[in-house]
Amino acid sequence: MTFELSKVQTPAIRERVVSHLLNIHETLANKVAGKLGLQKMPKPTNAAVPTRQDLDPSAALSIVENGPKRFEGRKLGILVSSGSDAGLLKALKSALDKASATYEIIAPKVTGVEASDGGWIEADQIIDGGPSVLYDAIALLPAAAAMGDLLQESSARDFVADAFAHCKFIGYVDAALPLFEKAGVAIDALDEGCIVLGNVKDAKSFVDGLAKLRVWEREPNVKMP
Repeated sequence: MTFELSKVQTPAIRERVVSHLLNIHETLANKVAGKLGLQKMPKPTNAAVPTRQDLDPSAALSIVENGPKRFEGRKLGILVSSGSDAGLLKALKSALDKASATYEIIAPKVTGVEASDGGWIEADQIIDGGPSVLYDAIALLPAAAAMGDLLQESSARDFVADAFAHCKFIGYVDAALPLFEKAGVAIDALDEGCIVLGNVKDAKSFVDGLAKLRVWEREPNVKMP
């Protein structure tokens, strides 16, 4: 709501929406008003019937609790480099196909890269043109030998930083750890939504976990209160 209202150029409209929020949830109204920087909290708008603030949360009405609980129809962005593990990539694609999900391969060059087995990995996007905002989750599969070049790419840094800030699931190989640090994410800050892809067996469990769609527990750590 803060994002949407920040695009509204008429201050009176922002205040009017907050005045309605006061009738819905006072804590939410205060949080939105604070993020917008309102100098003065408006009075609650006149309601058609008396409002109540004493109702218990309803699990049946929760969008988070009643989400789809599957990754079907969603898209994973897979960052690769020269030397990326061909077996792991194949396992990841297979798991996504079984989950009826889609994926795109993002590489330093749009022509693709050579995999660890000598095969060619066709790319769908160049790293500069495939930001993580396009995907519901991401996987980082670079080879250690390619990290020097990737760490010089601001778009690779943003790919990780944005996904983490947007509370998305991130699968990664150990070689990708420097990308987190480059993105300003301390290694000890990695949470349950950041999942190590150590071998081909990890691919299925990673994709199965994507059914949760977002790691909302991360939000307090990446957003100002």
